[in-house]
Amino acid sequence: MTSNRIPVTILGATGAVGQKLVVLLAGHPWFAVRRLCASDRNAGRPYQEAVHWIEPTPLPSEFGALVLDSADADVAGTIAFSALEADAAETIEPRFAAAGYWVVTNARPFRLAADVPLIIPEINADDVRLVDRQRAARGWRGAIVANPNCSAIILASALVPLERAFGIEGLVVTTMQAVSGAGYPGVPSLDALGNVIPHIPGEEDKIERETCKILGRAFPVSAHAHRVPVVDGHTLAVSVRLTGNPDPADVTAAFHAFEPPAAVAALPSAPERFLHVRAEPDRPQPRMDAAAGNGMTVSIGRVRACPVLDIRFVAVGHNTVRGAAGAAILNAELLVARDLVSRPT
Repeated sequence: MTSNRIPVTILGATGAVGQKLVVLLAGHPWFAVRRLCASDRNAGRPYQEAVHWIEPTPLPSEFGALVLDSADADVAGTIAFSALEADAAETIEPRFAAAGYWVVTNARPFRLAADVPLIIPEINADDVRLVDRQRAARGWRGAIVANPNCSAIILASALVPLERAFGIEGLVVTTMQAVSGAGYPGVPSLDALGNVIPHIPGEEDKIERETCKILGRAFPVSAHAHRVPVVDGHTLAVSVRLTGNPDPADVTAAFHAFEPPAAVAALPSAPERFLHVRAEPDRPQPRMDAAAGNGMTVSIGRVRACPVLDIRFVAVGHNTVRGAAGAAILNAELLVARDLVSRPT
């Protein structure tokens, strides 16, 4: 029913993640996009005129004529999905939270704040309780809830079965990250094509710190981040030391056995499979596997012994869906399921 859908706002609606939010929220059973916000230079223009549409599917017809608004927190609202750049997010998101919005953000400024939940619902849904502390300490009527860095989401998703079954003592991860992760226009073609760029500013620190916050325990993480000429889908090569030195069969069994909480698995954007373990020797691959589960499944393969640590494997996930827009929508669904956000009656 459309009559009781929750009205939502998208901040940064013209950017790459904002566009993905528009696509994924079109026809959503719980949420109805009522407001698109962009920079002051685009405010007042119809969305279809202001946006440089880069999604592979057409712009949903219901949004084309919607007039872009400025990021004004004085307009009444319930949920704001933030696809803002970090500098803008740092000032705009607190204003919206103070005004009573539940800000579900893709941006980095508040991810590591002690009172801001950094959520992957399949892993740490109960961390949403941090919002009580956040609202009390900051005097906000609303709150900020963050989803992690795109690579940290994929890594933590693959690690959670191992942490719970065995315990993690340390790991090394090498990321091969799609160009879509840099937004638009992103990486110049002459830099990206036929090349590997072994530096993404700030990325390694995000992976190392956010992974431990998500899993709730500190252990050594050594990250190496690379930009590669792939459109969508981040690939992670992981070597991990586990307590008890389990063999690859035990680790594979732990991957297969992991199940998200039933209440999370029932959310509209949750995939049928949170983790998909591939048995083929050449999988997962971003071209073949990033879109699994409508982009919300993390695919794992090549589980084998590591001669330096204990176990090594490969994980692939869709960076702009599971790693960004889809993650934010799933987090917002969790807020509704936990009765933190109410539906209209």
